[in-house]
Amino acid sequence: MAVEAGVPTLIDFFSEELACKLAARGQQADIVHANNVLAHVADTNGFVAGIGSILKDDGVAVIEVPYLKHLIENVEFDTIYHEHLCYFSVTALDRLFRRHDLYLNRVQPLTIHGGSLRLFIERRDNPDASVNAHLAAERGAGMDSFSYYETFSTRVRALTEELRRLLADLAAKGRSIAAYGAAAKGATLLNVAGIGAERIAFVVDRNVHKHGKMMPGSTIPIRSPEALLTERPDVTLLLAWNFADEILAQQAAYREAGGRFAVPIPSPRLV
Repeated sequence: MAVEAGVPTLIDFFSEELACKLAARGQQADIVHANNVLAHVADTNGFVAGIGSILKDDGVAVIEVPYLKHLIENVEFDTIYHEHLCYFSVTALDRLFRRHDLYLNRVQPLTIHGGSLRLFIERRDNPDASVNAHLAAERGAGMDSFSYYETFSTRVRALTEELRRLLADLAAKGRSIAAYGAAAKGATLLNVAGIGAERIAFVVDRNVHKHGKMMPGSTIPIRSPEALLTERPDVTLLLAWNFADEILAQQAAYREAGGRFAVPIPSPRLV
């Protein structure tokens, strides 16, 4: 599709080796843009070294990653799944880029995906106040020590137990339950919490390629979002809680008809 749109596209995995070949051909970049990519690559150091190879001397790499601090503090355990190989703090990112003579010079917090960071990386070492503020906040929170992370699994278990109780109470009152969001994070949440087709009648998703399929592990059938209006479940578990505002706005008709959403993260609640 990119080629058809006139965008020159190289179908290959980005690596240090590929970047060196591009640089040797004189193909360097003023801007390297990578949203939600760095956490997915197996060779993190090779990927960053590759950025260093193709970035011009006055260029900037603009990279977005989910933020580890939000993941831990808000119990966003469903962000942890097979595609995501790394979970980054600013402390770790600063060290990673410096290892390859690149420098994290600005950090912009974002709300997307439960809390993310937009990073601005250059060849010159000139961090602004945002970088120093994040580093100081992470030190203050103890993110450079094991104790910061050691209670995470206990908190995950407590959250999933609370979610199971909420759904069980709803079912005991005769409430019908569906779910919204047939994505990897939703599959992770359902399977970790042990919630299956015996509790959730169906999952809806806007992606037409998923309709008629089932959620991995839980085997809950996947349908179109229109099913919320035709079937009128009393409560819909919002698996895609990271897009809560957008989905709640889209489903105004369902809510006006009396439907409610159960938002699981950072703690289960009805809206």
